[in-house]
Amino acid sequence: MSLWTSLEPASATVDPGGSARVRLRLRNTGDVVDEYRFEPVGPIAPWTTVEPATLRLYPGTTGTVELTFAPPRTPDATAGPNPFAVRITPTEHPEAVTVPEGNLTITPFTELRAELVPPTVKGRFRGRPILAIDNLGNTKLTPSVSGTDNGDLLTYDLHPSNVQIEPGRAAFIDATLKPRKIIWFGPKEQRPYRLTVQRSGVQPEPVDGTYIQRGFLPRWLATLFGTLLALAITFALIWFNYKPQVKSLAQEQVQEAGVSTLAPSPSATPTPPPAPSVTPPTAPAAAPGAGADGGGGGGGGGGATATVTAKPKQDTAATAVNRLAADDPAGRHICYRSYVQGSGWQKPVCDGTMSGTVGKNLPIKAINLAVYGVQGSAANWFHYDSNSTNGQGTWYPNWTAIIADGKDNYIGSTKASDPYIEGFAFNVGNGQSCSSAKVRDHDWGDQWCKGPRSDNNALDFVGTLDNTLWLEAFKLTVTP
Repeated sequence: MSLWTSLEPASATVDPGGSARVRLRLRNTGDVVDEYRFEPVGPIAPWTTVEPATLRLYPGTTGTVELTFAPPRTPDATAGPNPFAVRITPTEHPEAVTVPEGNLTITPFTELRAELVPPTVKGRFRGRPILAIDNLGNTKLTPSVSGTDNGDLLTYDLHPSNVQIEPGRAAFIDATLKPRKIIWFGPKEQRPYRLTVQRSGVQPEPVDGTYIQRGFLPRWLATLFGTLLALAITFALIWFNYKPQVKSLAQEQVQEAGVSTLAPSPSATPTPPPAPSVTPPTAPAAAPGAGADGGGGGGGGGGATATVTAKPKQDTAATAVNRLAADDPAGRHICYRSYVQGSGWQKPVCDGTMSGTVGKNLPIKAINLAVYGVQGSAANWFHYDSNSTNGQGTWYPNWTAIIADGKDNYIGSTKASDPYIEGFAFNVGNGQSCSSAKVRDHDWGDQWCKGPRSDNNALDFVGTLDNTLWLEAFKLTVTP
């Protein structure tokens, strides 16, 4: 070995978004002039710079380079000790590589973002928004959620009310808002409310939303009932004040006509005609004695028979999943298909088969899915937003929920002018849903599984939130 090295210090601490420096000293212990190249290696190499990148030393001389660590303020900068190393390659003896190692401790920081999806909900008896909480820090968060409003006009049912969120992940809270008083008649009213995300030792994070409460009966219907009631009372008063004399002339007419009023005997009761026979339609046959032109001889005249060919029914996710259910009534299945930009609807696939395209750079515009054996599905889509200021798309305002097996559920839009899908969230009534996704310019992601709607954090998100990317392909399964 013709090189001596020393890290000063061997351990350092840095804040995400800041920087720290470590000095690397080295001495050429050989007998020839040599030039050394420096290359950071290890998990924090992308945030490490070495100055100078090369150093030329004469035999017996010592040189110094500086290592600068600048981890970003993102979830990727994992809090805690992180090893680092520098590969030193001599030009004269490239096989004699030296790799001094040290330790860099990245301090923890917490940051979250909360958003209501959608921010405004409507309903007569309840509203169901979803609170999305993103952990933008580099350490695990355990927030709790509560709801309040002015006047205590609403009650709040939050599932789950406490969650644990890993760095770079998101949690979804299902909220059910119920008004304490029902509006039977009259116009809709706005009920502003606030969901508060609380963490130990920091200020609560408020998220404001609006619940628009509709009347049980529309105003026009109340007016119609009032008008009909007034007309009924008026008619009753006229009827009781003016009673027309009704005299029956039936007896006189019978006597004048000389008709017997006795009931007819059973033998005189006519017998109903026999019911016509119903047979399946068949190809028309030539009548006896018909000529070559198809005209019949004698009897009643015949007309031309029009043949109508029915348009074949489109093969959707529901028709595919119902075929599986017919062969496996006790099983659980999910079928789905994609509307790919420039290609249209694909054929439905089921139970973990890929839908979409790979390597063609084509976004998915709409998705059709159907389930069997898991009590229906609910879904919403996250799409491209041209007005985005935070680098992310946005959620569609309304969820589509099909709480029944074997029925089609649609999200997205097939219109050319509407945005493409970046990702989507869905859940099932029981069992477990699993998914994996292929996003533009990225490999297939890991498979994620979520429990039913009744479980905590039971929303399976497929795709990305990045406004510059889109969903290209995905795979879905459901299990017991």
